[in-house]
Amino acid sequence: MKTLVQTIEELAGRLGRDVELMEVCGTHTMVAFRTGLRQLLPESVRLRSGPGCPVCVTDASYIDAAVELCRRPDVVVATFGDLLRVPGSESSLDRERAAGGSVRIVYSPSDALVLAKECPSKRVVFLGVGFETTAPTVAWSIWRAARDGVRNFSVLCAHKTMPRAMDALLRDQQVKIDGFLCPGHVSVITGAAVYRFIGERYKIPCVIAGFEAWDILKSINMLLTQILDGRAAVEIEYSRSVTEHGNAAAQRLIVEVFEPNDAIWRGIGTISGSGLAIRSKYSNFDATHAIGVKFGEAHVNPLCRCGDILRGISTPLDCRLFGCTCTPAHPIGPCMVSSEGTCAAYYKYEGRVAA
Repeated sequence: MKTLVQTIEELAGRLGRDVELMEVCGTHTMVAFRTGLRQLLPESVRLRSGPGCPVCVTDASYIDAAVELCRRPDVVVATFGDLLRVPGSESSLDRERAAGGSVRIVYSPSDALVLAKECPSKRVVFLGVGFETTAPTVAWSIWRAARDGVRNFSVLCAHKTMPRAMDALLRDQQVKIDGFLCPGHVSVITGAAVYRFIGERYKIPCVIAGFEAWDILKSINMLLTQILDGRAAVEIEYSRSVTEHGNAAAQRLIVEVFEPNDAIWRGIGTISGSGLAIRSKYSNFDATHAIGVKFGEAHVNPLCRCGDILRGISTPLDCRLFGCTCTPAHPIGPCMVSSEGTCAAYYKYEGRVAA
């Protein structure tokens, strides 16, 4: 570890300028804070958190739709715990559950499918949120429900894919990125090849990083070396799990059940082809079709800076609400709620009051 830090300091000195590196994985964000890794880096090497938290990038209109669902007497909403306390326009799933709404925390979409089998008189709706990491398990639950004829199971789908979001960031004139720490979990599924366009089109180096502090430091070392050499390649540090072309079986399952669609990313807006919609052959298991879920216009606190934080152009310390009005006990935005949220990381590890 000490040798890696020294090498990074040497490379940064040779570069002689500030370098902005963005991690687009919420787990990388939390590891960097929890281990104190950020404090080990030279002042000229800055880590920026990007849109790597799937809960954080989910639009508030999706939360509003989920809230409306759990108020229906014949519906049980099944969700991962991270979504519970994310504020919508007027409420959250946690508040609705406290008021008697039917919300169940599950640990996988297959748990929601089992719940549907056990409660045939209820419509069980799983909240499908996440990137390529969780999409295969949700696809499998839909495929299995179709195979087993579980007609009271459906998914409210808000899955997103990472490469299109990275492309959108690089086209944003306000965003300054010298290199990407690419997401390890996502890349296990997609493989490294999906990021090749970043070096070819934008001349920005990428390194797919593992999840130990040592992995991240080594990946930063690899990025700085590329920048110093004038290269823009996609390199795999996390080679113990990531390959060039990823998990073919998981990819086939995603293609079988989902198709690309335009998706809304908090802070970025609508990105063409960056979402996953349930194919028409499985429409009986798509909550928007099966039970008529509608998405309206959401209303969020205009002072919340979550959108800018997810684009990497602000930090939580730039937000007037951070640590004052917005705390983990009373979150205003999703970045303070999620276990992978940047605001939650800052609050826990770097200070509780905005500068």
